Amino acid sequence: MIGPRDHGELRDALRALCAGFPPEYHRRIDREAGYPEEFVAALTREGWLAALIPEEFGGAGLGLTEACVIMEEINRSGANAGFCHGQMYNMGTLLRHGSEAQKAHWLPRIASGEIRLQSMAVTEPGAGTDTTRIRTTARKQGDRWIVDGQKVWISRVQHSELMVLLARTTPLAEVERKSLGMTLFLVDLRDAVGSGLTVKPIENMVNHETNELFFDGLELPEDCVIGEIGQGFRHVLDGLNAERALIAAECIGDGRWFIDRGTAYAKEREVFGRPIGQNQGVAFPLAEAHVEIEAADLMTRKAAALFDAGEPCGAEANMAKYLAAKASWEAANACLQTHGGFGFAADYDVERKFRETRLYQVAPISTNLILSHVAEHVLGLPRSF
Repeated sequence: MIGPRDHGELRDALRALCAGFPPEYHRRIDREAGYPEEFVAALTREGWLAALIPEEFGGAGLGLTEACVIMEEINRSGANAGFCHGQMYNMGTLLRHGSEAQKAHWLPRIASGEIRLQSMAVTEPGAGTDTTRIRTTARKQGDRWIVDGQKVWISRVQHSELMVLLARTTPLAEVERKSLGMTLFLVDLRDAVGSGLTVKPIENMVNHETNELFFDGLELPEDCVIGEIGQGFRHVLDGLNAERALIAAECIGDGRWFIDRGTAYAKEREVFGRPIGQNQGVAFPLAEAHVEIEAADLMTRKAAALFDAGEPCGAEANMAKYLAAKASWEAANACLQTHGGFGFAADYDVERKFRETRLYQVAPISTNLILSHVAEHVLGLPRSF
């Protein structure tokens, strides 16, 4: 089990790197709706985004526990790991289910930064979180796969060379179980965009590059299948526990940023002749946010430790994400309220981080779906859908 004071050398190294990108940098990227190329390049160059890749493929060979520390520290610095966190968990799909040839070819290039695997295309307009109802299809034609369909809310496509795609290869009506008949593909976006794949950006309230994808006869080579044909849904689920823990760690980083900022402002801001932090109405929300972040941190570390030990951790990973997303949002509200009107000023960075952390109540899985999982799989209540 680790806490915010453990992994000191790792944290110190990350903080030193992040310090080279001050608030003005992230503020400018947000204002311009840009992508922090220099920041992501620095993280890649120092090997942080290859943390989970085994050493034999050029990575650091670290565990999920350390990866969570990396994501937490990026967000605690005032940056947004959402620009690059996809590589952490999307790469795991290739690592766990890719062929030896695929891993030997792609993983060293991902570790070096030559290639970015930041994107996974699963969600569809008509299916949402009911993944078994996806309609994007891939049919075999000779030695090629032909893909037709549509995806939505697919992030970082424009800043990736590779994308993991989930498509139905057997019609839903022909499978024994609705979770069968879907297959994962590794798509080289450099070849696909403009040759059967159209990318349409979606404007949104956060500077988060996300897109709608249209597949119209996209041809993929036979060797781009990841794992077993028809078992793609199971392969996707296999990586979700790591994703949940990593996102929870980002929320914890956000929460600690909000508490640090709110506390500092409450100490220095004076009204009626005394610091506003002397008032319980200001102090208690910040204290409560701190308590909730610490509790969420413990659950996140437990989930990561179980994952690293190869133990089942679905319940813990989901609960960690729920607690951390909730705690970071409450910390955001406490920080914004503490700053009063200045919390809405871009120069204070609170409103930017406020928008960023709100996303995690909705994605990558909504709080309602987590509660449904806990109700059914932990408490044994009847399935609600």
